[in-house]
Amino acid sequence: MLNLLLEPLGYEFMRNAIAIGILVGILCPVVGSYLIVQRMALLGDVIAHCVLPGLSLSFFFGVDILIGAFGSGILGALLIAWIRSQTRVKVDAAMALTFSTFFALGVTLITVLKNKLDLDSFLFGDILGVAPHDIQRTFVIAALILLMIKLFYKELLFYTFDKTGAQAIGLPINTLYFGFMAAITLTIIASMQAVGVLLVISLLVGPALTAYLLVKELHQMMIVGAIVGAIASIVGVYLSYYRNLPSGPAIVLVSSSLFLLALLFSPSQGILTRSTQTESTTRLMNRFKFLRRND
Repeated sequence: MLNLLLEPLGYEFMRNAIAIGILVGILCPVVGSYLIVQRMALLGDVIAHCVLPGLSLSFFFGVDILIGAFGSGILGALLIAWIRSQTRVKVDAAMALTFSTFFALGVTLITVLKNKLDLDSFLFGDILGVAPHDIQRTFVIAALILLMIKLFYKELLFYTFDKTGAQAIGLPINTLYFGFMAAITLTIIASMQAVGVLLVISLLVGPALTAYLLVKELHQMMIVGAIVGAIASIVGVYLSYYRNLPSGPAIVLVSSSLFLLALLFSPSQGILTRSTQTESTTRLMNRFKFLRRND
């Protein structure tokens, strides 16, 4: 058993994959928890596709992809907010329009500019191909976002559950919104190498949803979600090594499996445990009624 755990660690690419997998597995659920409680889970998927034009332009001009992807992702988020504020268009329609427009623009730019951008790696990730500098950048992004969340946790909590109240007491809700969009965009950029843009939404939402079924408080949800995300990443990488599976999809499938287990067996919200609790409650009520009648 110990040999099964240690054998993959003898390869540098596996050590790099596990390291970045843990970082992404911790970061994504923390940010994803806010998306879930705000009922904006699909926003992560939209921003993930909005970064494609920025990536294409970054490759063409020879600048760091972080700059182009970040600018493009923020532009997409601001466009959604602008459409919502200036028209009667609902948020889901605004996201669908922005999603399709930016993705089409990105594919067009790749074709016109003749970029050598690996679309397969971009869409599905290449965690086994990460380099030490990728891990360092992901670590810096994760540390920065987690630090900001810790420093402004109370403000973000108030903004998340009561935007009107947050505005009434003078909190800078526009700044909080921009900061939240920046955090989502940076999280997606940090996760692209691991799972790709098509699967990043699963890592953003999956572990956080699993935690949502297990705990009640937001800070507990972030902690449990981070643990679940890290476990899913490690197990997914090991499965990809021993079963010759694509690493990104393997991580996502493990995450989804953990959610399914929580859905079935969660002590408070599990489908199977809930039915057992209901039967126990019914028996207690019937027993109580029987005793009342005898009295």
